[in-house]
Order: sequence, then structure tokens, then C-alpha cells
Amino acid sequence: MIEKKAPEAYAEHLNLPSVFLAGSIEMGVAEDWQEEVARALAGMDVLILNPRRPHWDSSWTQSIDNPAFRQQVDWELDAMNAAGVIAMYFSPATRSPVTMLELGLYAEKNPEKLVVCCQEGFWRKGNVDIVCARHGIARAETLGDMVSMLKARLR
Repeated sequence: MIEKKAPEAYAEHLNLPSVFLAGSIEMGVAEDWQEEVARALAGMDVLILNPRRPHWDSSWTQSIDNPAFRQQVDWELDAMNAAGVIAMYFSPATRSPVTMLELGLYAEKNPEKLVVCCQEGFWRKGNVDIVCARHGIARAETLGDMVSMLKARLR
């Protein structure tokens, strides 16, 4: 398993089956579910694209004019496009508006790439479930179920 975190380069590893870990981060609020998924996939010959940047600076202005912020968002968009699978996790402890935006981008564009886990208690679970049902997007009830689905797809 090779894991690349934003903004690390990953192009040389795109020959491997790959997964982008989209979902709840909200630094300090969401559990580090990406680390849990990475541990579960550790024995596989895969590329994990993880947007959870180790040195995020919460003081960055979220603006197209901020080079550091722009680099992060561009890395995420490029990595989602490059990945064979996009795993989306909606934590009940978060709002995750960016993940909902990303779900909207891929629900129409490439629904077969998605595996979505939206647990009970997420504030817009109904919306997420309806979008997934309408577009035939694979859904998992738990993070463990999502990992099992990812393993099957990445083999």
C-alpha cells in the first residue's frame, strides 16, 4: 500500500488500483477515519489518495487567491479524477459541506466510482441516501462495511 497525502505527488503510482478518501475532516471534529481505512488496506497493493494534509493551517483564507488553499483544492479535485474509486464518508459529528459538493459532482458524472458511507445521525443523511439511490451509488452502513466494499473493488 502506498499512501499519498495532499499535496504530495502521486502520478508515478497510478498504475496501481487507487482510492481517494473523500469525506468528513473538519479538523478537530471528525475522527481520523482515513487512517482507519489506510490501516485496513495496508496489506493490499493499492494507492491511497488522502486529502487530510498533515500540516493544515486553519488560518488560511479559503479563497481562490490564496495559493496554499488553491493548491489543496486543486490536489483534491485532480486526485478524485485520477482515482479508480472514491470512498465518501459522512461522519455524524460533522456537517461536511465540501463532501456533499463532491457527491454532487460525481453522482451524475461518474457514480460507479463512488462508495458512500453515511451513518445514522448525519444531519443530511436523507439527502445523501436519496442522491445515492437515484444514481445507483454503492452505499455502506458502517465504515467497516465500506472497507469491505473497497477491498472487493480494489482487488
